[in-house]
Amino acid sequence: MDVREVEVGVTTRGEVPEAAKEYATDKIAQLTRLTDKPILFAQVKLTLEPNPAHERPAVAEATVDLNGHQVRAHVAAARMEEAVDLLEGRLRRNMARCAERIDRESLRYAPERPAHRPDYVERPVDEREVVRHKTFALDPMPWDEAAFDLDMLGHDFYLFTELATGSECVVCHTDDGGTEVLPGTDAAAAALAAAGEVVVGPVAPELRLDEAEERLDVGHEPFVFFVDGDSRRGQVVYRRFDGHYGLITPG
Repeated sequence: MDVREVEVGVTTRGEVPEAAKEYATDKIAQLTRLTDKPILFAQVKLTLEPNPAHERPAVAEATVDLNGHQVRAHVAAARMEEAVDLLEGRLRRNMARCAERIDRESLRYAPERPAHRPDYVERPVDEREVVRHKTFALDPMPWDEAAFDLDMLGHDFYLFTELATGSECVVCHTDDGGTEVLPGTDAAAAALAAAGEVVVGPVAPELRLDEAEERLDVGHEPFVFFVDGDSRRGQVVYRRFDGHYGLITPG
């Protein structure tokens, strides 16, 4: 498909320069070269916050219709051109994941969650160790984009940095197939509740790692999201199928 065939609608709020609108139109239109799936439309919203004390006043949002599938991205930066570049990169990643999902399974947006998973090894508590330590270093994102990543990856939970507050949060699936976000701070809980589009769970407790492991031992949940008392950062300790623990921390 020729990039000129894609309709990119750009709306603005605040004193966004005309050059930034043109830059966004060109950058998002180029994404058609990265997929063989038709892009039916692309809508971009650029917002420049008037508060000069705001560290990242330039906000860029986009929705791309990838052959009937809505792919979204939402970023913030110090300058509008930087925000557009981040937006293009985020959309590139999300579109690639969505296209892979379409090819691999079906035309459904939500993935098929595995019907049969291996049973957890009931390893004695005194033999359990943290044998896998992962870190993440993602740009802040809104909860719905984190939910998109959760679905694309097929995980039970996904640790992310919430865009509005910079707090670590976890998005996960509920028993009834819905989506829930566990906030890492009261500020994140308030921001998520104000959005009014997602179930907001309890704020993560402040724990030491051994205390989080103890909660995992006595409960039946696959993971515990907590705020580390020393670093003040959100972390997740989870049960591995081999009976040991895994730990995910922010990079």
